[in-house]
Amino acid sequence: MASAWWPCLILALLSGLAASGFPRSPFLLLGKRSLPEGVANGVEVYSTKINSKVTSRFAHNVVTTRAVNRADTAKEVSFDVELPKTAFITNFTLTIDGVTYPGNVKEKEVAKKQYEKAVSQGKTAGLVKASGRKLEKFTVSVNVAAGSKVTFELTYEELLKRHKGKYEMYLKVQPKQLIKHFEIDVDIFEPQGISMLDAEASFITNDLLGSALTKSFSGKKGHVSFKPSLDQQRSCPTCTDSLLNGDFTITYDVNRESPGNVQIVNGYFVHFFAPQGLPVVPKNVAFVIDISGSMAGRKLEQTKEALLRILDDMKEEDYLNFILFSGDVSTWKEHLVQATPENLQEARTFVKSMEDKGMTNINDGLLRGISMLNKAREEHRVPERSTSIVIMLTDGDANVGESRPEKIQENVRNAIGGKFPLYNLGFGNNLNYNFLENMALENHGFARRIYEDSDADLQLQGFYEEVANPLLTGVEMEYPENAILGLTQNTYQHFYDGSEIVVAGRLVGEDVNSFKADVKGHGAANDLTFTEEVDMKEMEKALQERDYIFGNYIERLWAYLTIEQLLEKRKNAHGEEKENLTAQALDLSLKYHFVTPLTSMVVTKPEDNEDERAIADKPGEDAEASYQPPQNPYYYVDGDPHFIIQVPEKDDALCFNINEAPGTVLRLIQDPVTGLTVNGQIVGDKRSSPDSKTRKTYFGKLGIANAQMDFQVEVTTEKITLWNRAVPSTFSWLDTVTVTQDGLSMMINRKKNMVVSFGDGVTFVVVLHQVWKKHPVHRDFLGFYVVDSHRMSAQTHGLLGQFFQPFDFKVSDIRPGSDPTKPDATLVVKNHQLTVTRGSQKDYRKDASIGTKVVCWFVHNNGEGLIDGVHTDYIVPNLF
Repeated sequence: MASAWWPCLILALLSGLAASGFPRSPFLLLGKRSLPEGVANGVEVYSTKINSKVTSRFAHNVVTTRAVNRADTAKEVSFDVELPKTAFITNFTLTIDGVTYPGNVKEKEVAKKQYEKAVSQGKTAGLVKASGRKLEKFTVSVNVAAGSKVTFELTYEELLKRHKGKYEMYLKVQPKQLIKHFEIDVDIFEPQGISMLDAEASFITNDLLGSALTKSFSGKKGHVSFKPSLDQQRSCPTCTDSLLNGDFTITYDVNRESPGNVQIVNGYFVHFFAPQGLPVVPKNVAFVIDISGSMAGRKLEQTKEALLRILDDMKEEDYLNFILFSGDVSTWKEHLVQATPENLQEARTFVKSMEDKGMTNINDGLLRGISMLNKAREEHRVPERSTSIVIMLTDGDANVGESRPEKIQENVRNAIGGKFPLYNLGFGNNLNYNFLENMALENHGFARRIYEDSDADLQLQGFYEEVANPLLTGVEMEYPENAILGLTQNTYQHFYDGSEIVVAGRLVGEDVNSFKADVKGHGAANDLTFTEEVDMKEMEKALQERDYIFGNYIERLWAYLTIEQLLEKRKNAHGEEKENLTAQALDLSLKYHFVTPLTSMVVTKPEDNEDERAIADKPGEDAEASYQPPQNPYYYVDGDPHFIIQVPEKDDALCFNINEAPGTVLRLIQDPVTGLTVNGQIVGDKRSSPDSKTRKTYFGKLGIANAQMDFQVEVTTEKITLWNRAVPSTFSWLDTVTVTQDGLSMMINRKKNMVVSFGDGVTFVVVLHQVWKKHPVHRDFLGFYVVDSHRMSAQTHGLLGQFFQPFDFKVSDIRPGSDPTKPDATLVVKNHQLTVTRGSQKDYRKDASIGTKVVCWFVHNNGEGLIDGVHTDYIVPNLF
């Protein structure tokens, strides 16, 4: 897979907080026009540098940001970097007024206790969390005294993987303001010699790029520099906002005079293997495709588009079949057929006719595909020198037939018997990705998440291209007996064109005069053996150019690869084996100072008696770190009634009011796939407030229903009524009670809130707001919070539900508004350009009496331009 190894730089300028009363937000750029350019509310980020050294595909990256507080009061400054999910952080330091505070990597449980102690004392903390396709976010904030300077420095390392014949280095640049000294500087050293090197940016014209970018390579060395001036950073000649907002990508490859290359430094070796010019091994592919109801619409259309493109790329010597699963299983043909032009034309007609229906029977779908491949081999229907592959695509969890993940894994493992790989594609977020990944890994394949974006069909096609051209099967890498310790994985079922196999190890003795590596594999026409011999004197000569090399890079590359493979094996291990793998990976993580899923990095200010901390932690694909403090909900409605849409990718929020008469019922959420709906009825004040021109309104009743479960709950400020299969149960807000049944949990917390969860992945919280019973104007009301919606379908709609799918917006031209404490800005969203105002709302999920202030951009006129259609489209006749 393409290796995204660059940091994404998001510089959050957080200041003026005490004066404005706003909590911190990266979009809070409330600087006065009289301040110098590049200064936002007293804080100036004056330098950002990314220095990278790549030596033999191993990248060592340092991101340094410097800021100064030019205000006369203390300000908070935040440092955000997005880095590749495959990278390990190795260091983070904070320098304040010349004093440096280093980071220490500790076992996760030790770091957890220190972190929780700091959080319980209300201290500053930062955390790495997953954020996007290839990246995860590192964030830390620090309070900076008036006139003080702060430097943040983050170091991380990663082994670049070869993908479609190139190593790719990817940077998402997003500084959010003009920066006096902005620079990306990359040195590449490859002992094999560099054959090509290119760089491009999606956010800047070629004319501008040409003068800000330099790139060169000669022999073993390559260099890329991107250094835009202030004027080149401007989005227009007179603008003060930055156009640096997008992707910066470098690609390169190395000379391949021989199929492999072995390098030895300080008692450690690495062997890169990527032969070229071999004929492609014919392949037999079982496409196992989910056509359940949740695939309806865009997902199935994109799957069809991808399959039609894949059919265009099939070679005549290949064999294929389609296995479709929903509640049951159907196939295109009874057995695999050859990819002749006639058969491919028939296959295209079949793909176009695919329709969604029913439930999700993953187990039977996979077993049918595996059985078909096994039979084709046994009955000699496919060429002897061919290889078999299962590609499975699903967007949900098994819910009919055998639905226990561990049992499905066992069935699939036994059916494949180690004979061929399984590749699992998980479409969207409403699935158990860990299950798909573990099942693929234990069957010599891998999993990919296909993101629900406009390019999903290209993602699917891109995956297929990775495995479309096997050049070798049954690859074995052999090294001198009794001469190697700690060898990383050295057997592979397949070698695919455009990729690379990397093996590393430790030599028993450092005094090695020569070193021989043999690679054996089955090709399309015959069995092959490649031999690579290393002349140690030649190797020493090649590595004389020390200015490009960072220390013991092969030893670190070996440690990186070993930890990565131990963590993969650990996913499917149990008992003592899992404990041993964990112990080995933890030991190496601590020794080499890597932040991995078993370790965390803590940064402490010693003279403050450990009062301020940052913590770096590496999450898994499906869940963030277990001890991360609860995040604010992304979507909620509370108060008058204010709708808040928090956008995690932007670290910002949008909000709007709906002004309607008491008694009106509004549709908040409707999901035709899961059958979930949530509606809310508006109530007004007891009488108009004498000092108010308009009557305040709130939500006084909520109706939550799940048609598939035959479940309804009506929540009012007095009571909660639950209908389960039309049988009512009534509870008071004075109760503390938990109701559970298959796939449902409802918990009432006396006088505070009510939590409703449907399975794993849909959770709502209803907050009760009580006022003084004899208050002349105000009355009790409800707040509604969506804490988790990731199992809801892409067809979800409603005033809140329409925002469950990712969407983008851009805020620019922040300027003084009619209220001096609330600036206006221009918001571009859903092809509309709107004037919005900075404001704040309260999140009452944790504390129904005080709440937590949340800043947002307020969209006027009942959310016009932000919501689909107009607000009256969401009025419904009743709660259910």
